[in-house]
Amino acid sequence: MIEVRAGVDAVDAQIVNLLAQRFGYMDAAARIKTERSAVRDEGRKQQVLANVKDAARNVGIPAEVVGDLWELLVEASIAYELEQWDANRA
Repeated sequence: MIEVRAGVDAVDAQIVNLLAQRFGYMDAAARIKTERSAVRDEGRKQQVLANVKDAARNVGIPAEVVGDLWELLVEASIAYELEQWDANRA
């Protein structure tokens, strides 16, 4: 069990690093988008959710669970990007 927990902890650390990368792209998007209203793109959101659900199915993990996690991640990303958009123009 010690090795399993160490493995989980290592994967969690990798996920956090990947999230930092993802949020870096939100910073870039906040700089690039000229209109605040462009931050929320429902079409893109649905595309992202569909992509991760397909990816989850392809690797044999529960697509709906992954979709739920990504829904939260995408909404948090949008909120973060809005904050950055505002901060860049303050």
